[in-house]
Amino acid sequence: MRPAALPAALLAGGIAIGGLPGFIAGFVAALLGIDRLLDRMHGFGSFGIEDAGRRFDRLQRERRRRPSHCAYLPEDSGPAATAERHRLGVQPIAVDSIVGTVDSHKAEAFDAEFRPPAYGRQRWSQMCHAVQGGSTLPPISVYRFEGRHYVRDGHHRVSVARALGQTDIDAEVTGLTTRAPGRNAGLRSGA
Repeated sequence: MRPAALPAALLAGGIAIGGLPGFIAGFVAALLGIDRLLDRMHGFGSFGIEDAGRRFDRLQRERRRRPSHCAYLPEDSGPAATAERHRLGVQPIAVDSIVGTVDSHKAEAFDAEFRPPAYGRQRWSQMCHAVQGGSTLPPISVYRFEGRHYVRDGHHRVSVARALGQTDIDAEVTGLTTRAPGRNAGLRSGA
């Protein structure tokens, strides 16, 4: 049903009825019309929640065509478990430098391009809509290991940033350094 159909029908009915009931129907029609107009304008034109939902659906189609898993850097074994940690604070990082996660479940849920799982539609769409509306989301949390970043917290935020073509994202960065540089024996593709 078109957004203006119900207000138009109420207005037409109000005119046909006339009198006080007609006035009330016309008044309700005007309020509904204004409500529908504000709903359309809320997301600055085409950036409504529906647009975010369409973006999510497009990501799901791409994901089905090219299935993959996010890279996984376990925190409890391998180089991340024995690495020295250095808090580097909040800083912008390149979205393209984010290659994986430290959460095995997220490694299975998100693909290598951080396209979200189907069950995350509502949360993802709400975040996308908020960003499109000008909201700033909190920084993500990442480990920096050998020049790449692995998400600790903020998988959906990374996914939204990629989908919207952002080049960088604010992150709370913790650097990991190992005694033997270049060793990535603990890094796994997928889970």
